[in-house]
Amino acid sequence: MKNIIKYIPLLLLTLLASCGKDNYDAPESTLTGRIVYNGNPVQVRGTGEAVRIYLYQDGWQLHNQIEVFVTQDGSFSAKLFNGEYKLVTRDNNGPWVNVRDTTTFTVKGSHSLDLNVTPYFTISDENVSLSGTNLSVSFNINQIVSTAQIEKVYLILSKTQFADEVNNIVRQDVTNIKVGSNTLSVDLSGNAQVAAAQFLYGRIGVKTQGVGEAIWTPVKKLR
Repeated sequence: MKNIIKYIPLLLLTLLASCGKDNYDAPESTLTGRIVYNGNPVQVRGTGEAVRIYLYQDGWQLHNQIEVFVTQDGSFSAKLFNGEYKLVTRDNNGPWVNVRDTTTFTVKGSHSLDLNVTPYFTISDENVSLSGTNLSVSFNINQIVSTAQIEKVYLILSKTQFADEVNNIVRQDVTNIKVGSNTLSVDLSGNAQVAAAQFLYGRIGVKTQGVGEAIWTPVKKLR
């Protein structure tokens, strides 16, 4: 019994030393960035952590990918250890051409970068308005990739600032939309959720055929 008691402190010290090897200080450096095209942020779906990028740090003991979620305004951020990192987009994720080039950068304290992509389409000159129970939108669809085809346009109303094809109280999927100028309207009379909503936010999305994610306009507050 005395021998067992004698070895307990030694065992505890060994366990504590072992645990200490597996514990690391929390990362204190910050990466901030944007997904951009021609210097402009690419608006995406913000709910469900739908759009992601991956980071890798070479030479680190735990060489696992770091998932970073892109917010609906195209920005992203992450807490990291200092060091050299590689950034790559998630395969077939996002409303842009699936070219998975690697971006290498160094983090020391803080770092900011823009990740350039080529979307299939962009949306410009958008206007979303609500007059009584009539939702009116106008917008231009600009073709960036010549072989891309429009599958549909989303017209979205939401009670929160998160507005997309998943989070909404009104969703209209409109097909037979052309590249160039478009004007659409939706009669919302009889929609109890719209009538009762204290706040309303509108957004337009364009989905490309064969591509999982749509490209979006910025969210606009309507009420």
